[in-house]
Amino acid sequence: MSINYAVAMMLVGLGLYCLVVKRNLIKLVIGLSVITDGIHLLLISIGYRSGGIPPIVTSAYMDNLEGFAARAVDPVPQALVLTSIVISVCVLALALSLAIYAYRHYGTLDVRKLRRLRE
Repeated sequence: MSINYAVAMMLVGLGLYCLVVKRNLIKLVIGLSVITDGIHLLLISIGYRSGGIPPIVTSAYMDNLEGFAARAVDPVPQALVLTSIVISVCVLALALSLAIYAYRHYGTLDVRKLRRLRE
């Protein structure tokens, strides 16, 4: 399971690299998306339980609820990631629409040139 944590940290590091080094608005949006994917992988990995069962109580588990609770996977990280995916898609769509608007209005996607236009 430690490979999941390593891959998650590599994704976050790659996304941070894109945000710090790249100057194209589209590449910045891609870097932001990679960061959120790394965080999603980290949260899902935290909620993982080896040999776990789905957190759905059925009649088969009604006799032994303590055993069910010990074996069931934690549903909270899954719910958080699902909510975060919806939010990140909305943020991604907004950021891409702002990048398209900036390109149509200013004719460039370079943040250094856009910053100079402000002055």
